Amino acid sequence: MLKIRLQRTGRKNEAAFRMVVTDSKNGPQSGSFLEILGSYTTKSDAVVLKKDRILHWIKSGAQVSDTAHNMLVKQEIIEGRAKNVLSRKSPTVKRKDAPKKK
Repeated sequence: MLKIRLQRTGRKNEAAFRMVVTDSKNGPQSGSFLEILGSYTTKSDAVVLKKDRILHWIKSGAQVSDTAHNMLVKQEIIEGRAKNVLSRKSPTVKRKDAPKKK
């Protein structure tokens, strides 16, 4: 299955990302991808995306990762609502019978 996702590049403490199309079985740092669809630089907040190629790959059946989906919605390339990309871990619940800390 093809996936559109971000691939981290750049130096330590200077993150930059590429938006790439890759097979979902490839690891994010494998370096193997089919096409570069754009880039995002966190330091300058610059986003450069190829809209026509992104839409082509989505029509071809490529799935979009949650973070890439949120970026595409923010840039108004696709329509929809932002997805929650935070941990799906359930919230902690305090028990009544738990011992109190001193």
